[in-house]
Formats: sequence, C-alpha cells, structure tokens
Amino acid sequence: MSGFFGVASKEDCVLDVFFGVDYHSHLGTRRGGMAIHGEKGFARAIHNIENSPFRTKFEKDIDEFQGNLGIGCISDNEAQPLLVKSHLGSFAITTVGRINNIAELQDLCFERGVTHFLEMSTGQVNPTELVASLINHEETIVDGLRYVQNLVKGSMSILVMTPDGIYAARDRLGRTPIVLGEKPTGFCATFESSAFLNLGYHHYRDLGPGEIVFITPSSIEVKQKPMDKMKICSFLWVYYGYPTSTYEGVNVECMRNRCGELLAKRDSVDVDSVAGVPDSGIAHAVGYANQSGIPFARPFIKYTPTWPRSFMPTSQAQRSMIAKMKLIPVQELIKDKRLLLIDDSIVRGTQLGETTEFLYDSGAKEVHVRPACPPIIFGCKYLNFSRSSSEMDLITRRVIRKLEGDDVSDAVLAEYADPDSERYNNMCEEIRQRSNFTSLRYHRIDDMVEAIGLEKCKLCTYCFDGREDDED
Repeated sequence: MSGFFGVASKEDCVLDVFFGVDYHSHLGTRRGGMAIHGEKGFARAIHNIENSPFRTKFEKDIDEFQGNLGIGCISDNEAQPLLVKSHLGSFAITTVGRINNIAELQDLCFERGVTHFLEMSTGQVNPTELVASLINHEETIVDGLRYVQNLVKGSMSILVMTPDGIYAARDRLGRTPIVLGEKPTGFCATFESSAFLNLGYHHYRDLGPGEIVFITPSSIEVKQKPMDKMKICSFLWVYYGYPTSTYEGVNVECMRNRCGELLAKRDSVDVDSVAGVPDSGIAHAVGYANQSGIPFARPFIKYTPTWPRSFMPTSQAQRSMIAKMKLIPVQELIKDKRLLLIDDSIVRGTQLGETTEFLYDSGAKEVHVRPACPPIIFGCKYLNFSRSSSEMDLITRRVIRKLEGDDVSDAVLAEYADPDSERYNNMCEEIRQRSNFTSLRYHRIDDMVEAIGLEKCKLCTYCFDGREDDED
C-alpha cells in the first residue's frame, strides 16, 4: 500500500508536506519521498525508511527545501515522487495503486517510442515511471491522466505537480480516496483525511471516482467530473485506514465500533473479557464490549517505541517474530480467564495462531476469536494490500484445497464465501482446529457493509466474495 499528500499554498508549504506525508507512515515501510517547487525550481529527496521512521530521514531535507507547492508519499514498493521533463514541461509525480497489465503497458510505451525504463532493485519497472510515460503520450496532462485511467487494469490515483499547481486524479473506480482540505493559505490533497487535521486544514470535499482537479493556492478547478460508479475498498475501514480518518463521510473508528456491535449481536459466547489485537482490533473490541456488556480488557500491550508499525519487514518469518515480540502479556488479566479476541482479519493465519498460543502459555483458559471482517478467500487484485504472491498463502485457500482438492470451481468458492452454507461452516471449523481457537466466528459480509453504511454496490468486497466490478 502507499499514501500521498500534496499542498498548494500562498506561503512556504514544506512543513505541511513533511508532516502530512509523515501521517501516512502506517501505509508503507520501504520508501518515503518529498518534492517541492519554489523560486529555484524543483527539489526532491527520497529515502529508505525500512529501518527508521520517515521523519528522521527528512529532518535535514526540510531545512534545505523552500517552495509553495509540494507533494510527497510513503510507499511500500517503489521510490517516488519522480521528477520528469517532457514535451509537457517539467513535473513531479506520485501514485497510489496497482497495475495488473504492466507488461502490456510497457510494450505500448516501447511502441510509442520510449527507449527504456529504469529498473528498480527488484528488476521490475517503477509503476510511477510507467504512469508518467503514459501521461506523456498525450498533448496535455489532463488528457494524459484520462488516458492512464482508461488503460490501467487495477487501480491508479495520481498527484502531478507542475510549476503552476497540482493535478489530483482519483482512481477511475475510486478504490482509494483522495480528500481535499482547505485553510486560508491554500489547499491540500491527501489519502488520509486525518493527515491535515493538525495542520489547520478543514475538510473541503472528497474527490469522486475518476475525478480530476487542478489545485492552486487560491482555487480548485474541476478538469474531469466524477464518474457514476464507485468501488472503494472496504478493507480501508476494517484495517488499513487510520482511526481518525474519514472516507466518503464514514469515519474509520466509528465504523469499527459498529462492526464490533454487530459481531456481538450475533454472538452468545460466555467469556470474562473482550480484547482487541493492537492496534486495529481495539476499536472493534470496544464496540463488541459496549454492545454485549462484557468488560473490555487489555491482556497484552503493544510495545511501540522500537516497532511502531505492524507490517514490517518484508520477510514473513521476521514479521511473525516481531509480531510476537511486540505483544507483552499482562498475566493478571490472562491467567485462568476466558478471553474473546478480536483481530481485524485472518490472512495467512500465522500471527493470530501464535498470539493465541501466547495467551494459552500465559495461562488463558479459553480463547474465542472473532475476526472483524469475513474470511479472505480471494487475493486482492486491485490494491497492493497484501504481500502474498499466491492465493495459497491465504489460510482459507489452503483449507479449501484440503477439503476439495486442487481443482475448485468458482461456484464452489462462492459457497465457501456464503456464511449460511455448509461449506463455509466446514472451512471455519477447520481453521478453528488448526489455530487452536476455542471458538471462531467471522464477521458476515452483510454486517460489514451495514457497519460501513454505504451501499454495497459502492464498495469493493472482492477479497471476501470474489465479485467483479460488473457483478453488482
């Protein structure tokens, strides 16, 4: 995943960009970057943030930057923003999204006269560089942004900074948000609305799906009106989004509270306390406790001074080890207790299984698990929300393969996604046994949609039900 932040200001904007980007640190762990435009032209810095926070790497840079236009990003993959010079002039560009047809688009660029792309250390082309190349196929930046929106299979939201202002283009189906903020000195564009709250900005409006605007210090001009259809990622509310952020008028923390309430309404388990796996499971657990009347407790505390983010580094073995090391038990709240544990999701099944074992080792009598979203059965093909390279990394698919064999039809998978089916119940029971949970009950997809509060046709739920864009 990635997140970005851009500012067009009547005053120097460097600190706003710096802090705005830093507030996206939960969305990526590999690269951070800033690009500023001022009287001396463009200035840019990109740093590796795998072993230290964004802010510590850029403290020296902000003393040297000066300008009233700026964009920056946190990325879990490619280095950006990039500086580009072309027939459209000079500009900086940063993106959030995923390109599934990247090979096809590379070939298209070669056919149109591009001679080469710079390889990243992974041996792959930087998707942001590819997007910049596609934009340059057209005669204006706006036409280029439309061109990219129509060509990319997956998703692509973009900020392009020119010497005159910033273009913000939301993904064609609005899978990721772009929120606009306003204050007397200018405007900002951001993935996370919470990123501008402490910088003096107020919510101006959300961009619609496919909408393109041009932002200057004094105005926001619509270059392409929003499209009719939206498929914003439902997992933003369940897990990725920061609790203080709001997308499409729905706050993340409030959604998670409602999610827990709906989980509790369908449950009748007898336990001593309700706990959330820090950090994203806590709000769900608070909602469950408030609805059920079962006390909320924190039987383990997350140690954040050295490991503040939850999905670093890239190695699964290291992530599992860090996940274990971060959680410190409170023996008095665990020993001989019946615990109900809420986590945002079960993906591979590794970490939550180890957390459960950790609770048993600390003296827990029972551990009942309630994931805050439905079973993840399909690997996301629209956003880079998971590092899984195969759907067999998902615990659900490994269980389904055991129960059904290697050749599983779409119709059978649809049954496993149906919470009222026998196959769904068999899958859940197998996962429960493998992970040694006392009981397991997933959030239902209809309840998750209700907790968000938007129409299901406006939400992407592909990873839960496998439904494509045109099936709603």
